[in-house]
Amino acid sequence: MEIKMPKLGESVHEGTIEQWLVSVGDKVEEYDPLCEVITDKVTAEVPSSYAGTITEIKVDEGDTVAVDEIICLLDTGNEQNEFEQDQTTENQSEDIKEDLTNKQTSSNNIQNDSASTTAKSHIDGPKNNGRYSPVVFKLASENQIDLDQVVGTGFEGRVTKKDIEKVIKEGTNKSPSTIVAPKDSPKVSQQSAYNDPSPGSSIPVNGVRKQIAQNMVNSVNEIPHAWMMVEADATNLVKTRNYHKHSFKESEGYNLTFFAFFVKAVAEGLKAYPLLNSSWQDSEIVMHKDVNISIAVADEDKLYVPVIKNADEKSIKGIAREINELAQKARNKKLRSEDMQGGTFTVNNTGTFGSVSSMGIINHPQAAILQIESVIKKPVVIDDMIAIRNMVNLCISIDHRILDGLQAGRFMNFVKTRIEQYSIEHTSIY
Repeated sequence: MEIKMPKLGESVHEGTIEQWLVSVGDKVEEYDPLCEVITDKVTAEVPSSYAGTITEIKVDEGDTVAVDEIICLLDTGNEQNEFEQDQTTENQSEDIKEDLTNKQTSSNNIQNDSASTTAKSHIDGPKNNGRYSPVVFKLASENQIDLDQVVGTGFEGRVTKKDIEKVIKEGTNKSPSTIVAPKDSPKVSQQSAYNDPSPGSSIPVNGVRKQIAQNMVNSVNEIPHAWMMVEADATNLVKTRNYHKHSFKESEGYNLTFFAFFVKAVAEGLKAYPLLNSSWQDSEIVMHKDVNISIAVADEDKLYVPVIKNADEKSIKGIAREINELAQKARNKKLRSEDMQGGTFTVNNTGTFGSVSSMGIINHPQAAILQIESVIKKPVVIDDMIAIRNMVNLCISIDHRILDGLQAGRFMNFVKTRIEQYSIEHTSIY
């Protein structure tokens, strides 16, 4: 049976194989996970549609494939399709048998002592600890290549078939302990490069980072961006949050953040000014009924944009809970496709990085993105007197096809006023 790349989202047309969870010869049950796939919206597991045995993996880790493209083949034992008949040929059967033998040999080797492993290293090659695909492991084993010494250029620094073939081509006369990838342009994994960038190295652009790059280019090329900044007095908001934060954490088990107050104010603003809660589609402005606020969550080199559904109907406590849950899911790579869909407006908490002014790129096809900057104490003039207040900049980027300065200005003034109206006496958290 053919297993195809599923459609993981409404507007998702392709995905990147991040990691295979099975190997050739593995038996799987229906709904067992076969691989992890990343798209511009989500990281998800692809389940098996049938029970059977994996006979061929057709896509390498790190490769990007279109929806409905075949990613692997499965022998269900119940029917003979064209592929299964082809698999009866002698050469292909031997290939599968060899993969299974290598896998079993590797498993047995792990239980042997180091002396035995050294004595058989010429036959068995390196051990597969699950980080390498069957094809990569097989090539490395046959050519006595130490996989720990190979610098991978695949997703998250994984060693790909191309990496092994390059090492074989350029270093077959070297001993296993010295065979490494060529060093003309050092390749490092994307995540390690973002954590510890090294001068002179290059960072492979793939996976989520590649999707982010493409989306940003599409947004800037298609949407005429305009920008506006408004300063709000958040002094009473700070007092209100600080008044509730300790009891809230004790009773709810998660933090009451400033961001929850801002998202609530934005949700109310979108109800008051619904043109901000729209999108440009085929020369029409589509007004969205639901207020679904996307929030940006960064995790090293990845950026996720999960959605708080019907944010206008939720209390500050309900919004704080969803912010916490979605952030935890993103950082633990547990976000589902439905967590990422349906956003109508994006709020980005850039203040967590210490930013005081920024211009966001709109999350296509939404009409705007609002950046919440750092809350900073500064002197301001009130009734001709200087006072120290907690001030915050609100920076909005708008789609100028949909919105002009008038609509954006009214919306921003509404949000500013709502922020300044928060108080201990009159603000309900629940």
